[in-house]
Amino acid sequence: MKKSMAEKRLIVDMQPIGRRIDVEPGQSILEASRTAGVGLISLCGGEGWCDSCRVRIASGEVNPPSQSEMDTIGEDQIKKGFRLACQVIPVSDVRVDIPPESLSTPQRLQVEGKDFEIPLAPIVRVVDLELSPPTLEDLRADAARVRDALADHGFLESRLELPVLEDLSEGLRKNKWTARFILREGELIAVLPSGVDIFGISVDIGTTKLAIYLVNLLTGEIVEKVGEMNPQIAYGEDIVSRISYATENPEGRQQLQMVLVDVLNTKIQELCTSSGINQDQIVDAVIVGNTAMHHLFTGLPVGQLVFAPYVPALNAPIDFRARDLGIKMAPGSYIHLLPNIAGYVGADHSAVILSTDLWNTKETVIAIDIGTNTEISLVSGGRILSCSCASGPAFEGAHITHGMRAAPGAIERVQIIDEELKIFTIDDQPPVGICGSGILDVVAEMKSANLINEKGAFLEDKRYIRKGKKNNIELLLVPGENAGNQQDITVSRKDVNEIQLAKAAIRAGQDILLKEAGIQPDDIDQVLVAGAFGTYINIANAIKIGMFPEIPLDRFHQVGNAAGMGAIQALLSVEKRNAIEKIIKQVEYIELTTWENFQKVFVRAMYLN
Repeated sequence: MKKSMAEKRLIVDMQPIGRRIDVEPGQSILEASRTAGVGLISLCGGEGWCDSCRVRIASGEVNPPSQSEMDTIGEDQIKKGFRLACQVIPVSDVRVDIPPESLSTPQRLQVEGKDFEIPLAPIVRVVDLELSPPTLEDLRADAARVRDALADHGFLESRLELPVLEDLSEGLRKNKWTARFILREGELIAVLPSGVDIFGISVDIGTTKLAIYLVNLLTGEIVEKVGEMNPQIAYGEDIVSRISYATENPEGRQQLQMVLVDVLNTKIQELCTSSGINQDQIVDAVIVGNTAMHHLFTGLPVGQLVFAPYVPALNAPIDFRARDLGIKMAPGSYIHLLPNIAGYVGADHSAVILSTDLWNTKETVIAIDIGTNTEISLVSGGRILSCSCASGPAFEGAHITHGMRAAPGAIERVQIIDEELKIFTIDDQPPVGICGSGILDVVAEMKSANLINEKGAFLEDKRYIRKGKKNNIELLLVPGENAGNQQDITVSRKDVNEIQLAKAAIRAGQDILLKEAGIQPDDIDQVLVAGAFGTYINIANAIKIGMFPEIPLDRFHQVGNAAGMGAIQALLSVEKRNAIEKIIKQVEYIELTTWENFQKVFVRAMYLN
């Protein structure tokens, strides 16, 4: 029996955009991107003589490289999986990793956070010195000359290690023996021209996104900030998938570390160029991430994180030289990572606790950092209780029929008013898909409009509800003639279920922490909602579907990238680093999967009420 054309269609998974589309056999990746409304650059119009549409084939079978690809990008790049989208034709389902430079429109990446003021007390110290040059009467070695001068200024036990010694002699003579010396806990880590500013880098490594900040260590000013997709997405959308890749492939852990280091170096260089500074002026860094991201960045083993009792290799803070990982900063500079709390509550949540002053509050406060892995802390009665929820990537648009990440053309707001369906897209572009905040709105509005019941089942014979492929019931959100890619944008029962699973994980975590503390939702004084997704959601709609408890809206505060702000605070104040190390020892971690009635709480949280 012959297969129909529909059965022959292949799936192209476009990352990090998060679009999955069906393509006809023989259709190129570039043609597929145009169909999906994904803005791939193609300067030559798809003729194959430029490399602007370069992509990486992460998995799946495709046609052999064309001669134009061999000439344009070379055999070495092709061996690494890179191809030209206009020349690649899938012969099976494929997963495609699109580099940022190949995208014509950027995704929305969360780098904003709540403002703060703290006394400046960075771990690095600055000393401006004018040294006497060597003479036939003064034959001290350059290093000894520097140590003696530092001792005269109170630094009696200064150390000079190889990273600085390599360039010390040339630098002193180039600057005519006048220089700005940067010390860290007695070690000389950089020698710079007199009077130049010094900077630090703070990074929040999310499972999906990176937030990178360039900070002036002398003024505390955030000079530049930039967001970027985590390149590890090409190896798995969630933590467990990446851990599997790292453990099942001989060089998997190193590969995941390398792609992250490469993108950080690229973004650091971009920040330096846009700010008019040199990379050797970056003398310190603080990096946070969930426990898996922390371990994959540092090269620590991750296999143990997926087996009970889910123990991290390290939970204490750690410092190491930037150059040991290949991060391009000042020669002797260090990177500091905040402490992890548990196997799935990482240094990023330590940073959230730090930046929101949770440990100082006398109120009852819940802090929820929503992401692929959602971390929650409850402060009540002098206790800090924390847990981790496997909320998954649905709020990033993944596993949703027409889901995508937050990029131009993504539906981010939906309303049903007097039976009229209204949509709002990012940048007011023609709709091409729906992102996390949009799909949450859809589910809430459908429930309010009585289009679905509390179990998420569709109610037939309602406006906008129709039978789709294979007679599945679906909501027609945007008809093809109104869409940017001329395809119907729909929401299925499966899509609703994905949101139910994600929100149930988050709500179950909150409910269990409340039970552990022996309090009720009405006892909560504040709910702090952090993270990229948490920044853009409609809180009222999140309450409608039961993701948050039904308490007054004025108790909710969306605080942006609290993890990134915590990393900056730790960069600017060594006292903050010391404080969070002590605070984390007080945190009581609750492992949800072993909590006695977890399954019952989770099932109850699945209901849309």
